[in-house]
Amino acid sequence: MFTGIVTAIGTIVEAQNKGPSLKRLAIASPFEAQGIEIGASICCAGICLTVTALKPREDGEAGCIFQVEAAAETLSKTLAGAWEPGTKVNLERSLKMGDELGGHLVTGHVDGVGTILKIEPIAADPDEPWGATARFHIRAPQGLPRFIATKGSICLDGTSLTVNSVEDDVFTVLLIPHSFSVTTWGERKQGDRIHVEVDLMARYAARLAEASPGG
Repeated sequence: MFTGIVTAIGTIVEAQNKGPSLKRLAIASPFEAQGIEIGASICCAGICLTVTALKPREDGEAGCIFQVEAAAETLSKTLAGAWEPGTKVNLERSLKMGDELGGHLVTGHVDGVGTILKIEPIAADPDEPWGATARFHIRAPQGLPRFIATKGSICLDGTSLTVNSVEDDVFTVLLIPHSFSVTTWGERKQGDRIHVEVDLMARYAARLAEASPGG
């Protein structure tokens, strides 16, 4: 379980296809190796992946390189199959008992892939090193709009965000300068595809409504 509060940006340094249904990835991160156990879960751009190996970084930077494997289900529902060396991904370690829940409960199980339709600058501050606040207009994956509500939570590429508006299958979220500085959102452009995980409570509420008499 995660919170959608990105704690680091990782970089894919190795990507190996191990057949049609398995891809092995090595990700350079600032996380210290002694704090990660084999079998630990790390959220990578919104995908919960299991650490299968660890090794020191080779670029002289602090941290480690951890290895994960994306299997058939992950490859079919996410963009992991297209990740190559140089791809940057948002990272978050799994939630521990007693940790602050700063975002919302995120499982790391991607529901689908959305598309950025428009990036609308809202305000610019010449003293702000990370640029302007911006509103992103995103087309939701098929079947997911009913789970997305104004003022509700949504996880996009591993980032917990608040939905500003919803119209048909298009919703908007607001990114502030701080978000651009600590995530991969500063590199996003119109037409990019992103991982979408709807709010867990919205999913269960919809299921209960379907199961109720007359639902």
